[in-house]
Amino acid sequence: MKIKMIAIVLLLALGLTACGEHAVKPDGSGSTAGGGSTDSATAGGAQVGSINGSGIEDEAVLAGQSYAVSYAKGAIDDPGNILSNKIIYFDYDSSQVNDKYLELVKHHGKYLALHADESIRLEGHTDERGTREYNIALADRRAQSVKRILMFQGAASEQITIISYGEEKPSVLGHDEESWSLNRRAELVYRK
Repeated sequence: MKIKMIAIVLLLALGLTACGEHAVKPDGSGSTAGGGSTDSATAGGAQVGSINGSGIEDEAVLAGQSYAVSYAKGAIDDPGNILSNKIIYFDYDSSQVNDKYLELVKHHGKYLALHADESIRLEGHTDERGTREYNIALADRRAQSVKRILMFQGAASEQITIISYGEEKPSVLGHDEESWSLNRRAELVYRK
């Protein structure tokens, strides 16, 4: 019953997305008005595109650096592709995906949707502040937030598992704000 409800919600969401206004640039290339997805195909058939309709069809920007966008099989391992970035950082005591990582998560969701044979483990982490129990719960909420966005982009629930580490596996050892900010994260681990 839950799977049917999820499928219905996803179909409705896709239907609403498809009904958005589309504009065509004077040069004939497609773009979307209102933040939809813009896609095109490369000579090799791989899809490239921008999730948020920024007008850039074959690249995305993360932390001020431009990356190519390709959903071809194995693109997650190409260091020049946005999908090679697999860490989402969070604000203190927050499980909301920060706007600067939203497009990255959406790209991973689209990649998973296009490759049903791929699966991912979301690992939630926190900094050392807070009780062990609180941090486990917060890390889980962070991973769940990422999962919801991935699924909204078309990834199937069966492709995604979650593990919450809390503060147990810090990325950086240290007791300062810089270290803590690097430990507040969700990691996307693709399983081969």
